[in-house]
Amino acid sequence: MREQPKAADLLEWYDHNARKMPWRISPADRKAGVMPDPYRIWLSEIMLQQTTVAAVKDYFLRFTKRWPTVQDLAAAKDADVMGEWAGLGYYARARNLLKCARVVSIDLGGVFPDQYDALIKLPGIGPYTAGAVSAIAYDRASTVVDGNVERVMARLYDVHTPLPASKPELTDYAAALTPQQRPGDYAQAVMDLGATICSPKNPACGICPWRAPCKSRRAGTAAELPKKTPKKPKPTRFGTVYLARRVDGAILLERRPDKGLLGGMLGWPGSDWQEGEAPDHAQPIRAEWKTLNTEARHTFTHFHLRLIVKTALVPMDRAPKQGEFMPQAEFKPSELPTVMRKAFDLTLANTDN
Repeated sequence: MREQPKAADLLEWYDHNARKMPWRISPADRKAGVMPDPYRIWLSEIMLQQTTVAAVKDYFLRFTKRWPTVQDLAAAKDADVMGEWAGLGYYARARNLLKCARVVSIDLGGVFPDQYDALIKLPGIGPYTAGAVSAIAYDRASTVVDGNVERVMARLYDVHTPLPASKPELTDYAAALTPQQRPGDYAQAVMDLGATICSPKNPACGICPWRAPCKSRRAGTAAELPKKTPKKPKPTRFGTVYLARRVDGAILLERRPDKGLLGGMLGWPGSDWQEGEAPDHAQPIRAEWKTLNTEARHTFTHFHLRLIVKTALVPMDRAPKQGEFMPQAEFKPSELPTVMRKAFDLTLANTDN
């Protein structure tokens, strides 16, 4: 009978190879009885959705310095939180972050639940995050499955059914391996294994703690797993944005509706985004508009976007029909979502020319 994968082998590897992260408690400290702050684990997991550890670290440190506890975050102004989030993308996460913080602070006395079934009922928390918080923060034997874990399980058991159809099978394998002892460290160990050794390309099978029981290594199929159902090509949408500066330096901005793409974020007045040509749109303020000879381009999860950028300088007595002027001293380009910042940077480059 061939060797079976053991959680103990992975944990031994993790004890010597755990990645250092600002929200993580080291294996040695956890063995000594130090437990992580559930608030920090929850915050990091929300930030890490669809994003890399490298991209998240600075955001996490800024958030936790400004709002050290869930009560602090719950009391924050929506606009301040959205501004700090700018650039991380997937802005519905930031809106749900605030909703969840307020539920925990007001309804739960500032204490995150320790059970999966209670966590998953909170705003913005799905199966992965509920499992991660209960396991990592509270050492509950919850099954934690992200992209790294899916890849490790697909290779460990040589699963050739493409994702997402194979997700239930991979989750079952992950659940069967989750130990009762040190489940929090184990959850992080599998994710670290996927991020550092069982990587998407060129997995380092020779130094993997699970190399002996890995079925795809023996079959020579590790590099081609997991298989994925091909995605449909992303469509391209077009739109127009208007960047107006008043003679005193004030900037014309509008806050987007809470619901929808970039919900609650500051941005430039402009048209809807649609396939085909950019739709006609009434100017947000009467002005001599100039069209830049280059577009602002950005890719979202489901489509590519190309924006025509128009600029204008307007007098003090001109009232906008859309948006409001923000004093120059209060305007922070860093608080714009990435696509809006791209449009702003184009105006700077055009001015420099």
